[in-house]
Amino acid sequence: MTRAELTGDELIARRRLAAEPGRVWTAFTTPASIAAFWGGAHARVPVESVTVDLRPGGEFALDTWAPTGASRRLRFVYVSIAAPRELVFDEPVTGIRTTVTITPAAEGTDLTVHQRRLPPELRTGQAADGLGSILDALAAHLRH
Repeated sequence: MTRAELTGDELIARRRLAAEPGRVWTAFTTPASIAAFWGGAHARVPVESVTVDLRPGGEFALDTWAPTGASRRLRFVYVSIAAPRELVFDEPVTGIRTTVTITPAAEGTDLTVHQRRLPPELRTGQAADGLGSILDALAAHLRH
């Protein structure tokens, strides 16, 4: 289970994954894997909607589809890439900066997702639960 902590305008989620760091890196950087877990339990992501331009200044984007049928396009811009241990990307509309840290650990990988500059409407338990759900879906994806 993922632990997510909300403090002020920051949200930090941690998860131990039973997969080697290279597989976790691939999950965050390839369209098929992003589509497999990004929506968590709250939305689905069609694989054909995911684009990845893995370079500083490049972007990745995806469509989320809620069970109600509502859809939303999400877009992120890579700030820095240090394969296979760290990705930093910004969401241009809200200004949220996300840092994904991948660290080798006994029998797998320790993953930390740190979001900074959350706008007030995302400083909620629901946002923490949503991020936790995404990382739980990632863990399930990596088990297959």
